Amino acid sequence: MSRPGPKIPPLSVTDAQRAALEGWVRRRTTAQALAQRSRIVLECADGHSVMEVSRRLRIAPDTVRTWRRRFLEHGLDGLGDDPRPGVPRKITDEDVERVIVKTLEERPKNATRWSTRSMATATGMPQSTVSRIWRAFALAPHRSQTSLLSTDPLFIDKVRDVVGLYLDPPEKALVLCVDEKSQIQARDWSQPVLPMMPGVPERRSHDYIRAGTTTLFAALEVATGKVIGSLHRRHRAAEFKKFLAKVGKEVPADLQVHLILDNYATHKTPAVKKWLLAHPRFHLQFTPTSASWLNLVERWFAELTQKKLKRGVHRSVQALERDVRTWLADWNDQPRPFIWTKTADEILDKVAAYCHRISDSGHETSWPTWMPWKR
Repeated sequence: MSRPGPKIPPLSVTDAQRAALEGWVRRRTTAQALAQRSRIVLECADGHSVMEVSRRLRIAPDTVRTWRRRFLEHGLDGLGDDPRPGVPRKITDEDVERVIVKTLEERPKNATRWSTRSMATATGMPQSTVSRIWRAFALAPHRSQTSLLSTDPLFIDKVRDVVGLYLDPPEKALVLCVDEKSQIQARDWSQPVLPMMPGVPERRSHDYIRAGTTTLFAALEVATGKVIGSLHRRHRAAEFKKFLAKVGKEVPADLQVHLILDNYATHKTPAVKKWLLAHPRFHLQFTPTSASWLNLVERWFAELTQKKLKRGVHRSVQALERDVRTWLADWNDQPRPFIWTKTADEILDKVAAYCHRISDSGHETSWPTWMPWKR
């Protein structure tokens, strides 16, 4: 006959401890280990024996005894994990702060930005340590972004007017986004292009021969995505007037024409203003200064550049213009509109938040990443 084991002391919990334990059990974000230990203590506090708690929770009896004893000795603090053994920490919080402050507020004497090696030399820390600190605090001195805030005094009014035309166009009217892509180069590479092969990308020389330039005037119809285009060798008010006349011929006479365009001087010459007075159905809405992202035709120019011009080969301006006209005709066969997705209030809130970040930090940060249109 085996002798009975030592009598274990009873376990009781206060109302505050029970509330904390039950909260850890119910909370979804609690670690599973801590939730299980809380169940063990609650079961023992209800008067169940070690073996009974073991059966009910399907865990080893020694586990029940361990956490029962830890709670009796240390209370709620005893349910946490003990510090794990390991090499003592060598990099202190002061060292981390020193790296961060130096990265944000100083520059090296012989460079415009820090590298992990130069920072390691300046602080006396290993390069890998500097790299880990930068990753932990999302610091990337090697990266930079460009930004430009509009200083137009009528910025808010113009944003509301332009976005209003996108989201709620007037009846019996056509909204067109107008701009010029100037100085399109007809260029040929100085050496033959080597074609792509398995495991080898297409290769071309870094220099090229320029045969001349041309300018594309384009008007993107917001509703359908169709584009009215015209190519000219020069970029003057005279060419812009010719393009406006072409737009007037292609738009039905019973529709008003709302043009969204930038503040380029060509659009505001006396000759253009006189032409507009003679054609009262044309209404011009200018985007704010330094805010070309408000003009949807810029997105279409990006399509043209990426899909046709960037890697194109043209030995003459005539060949370039033929290719652009062909690409424009193909686009209009199956036009794809760009849909504006942001309201004016959402855009202005983003700009306001960006300005607050600049004023709070004392220096300029990156432009907020958002795209007001989609395909």
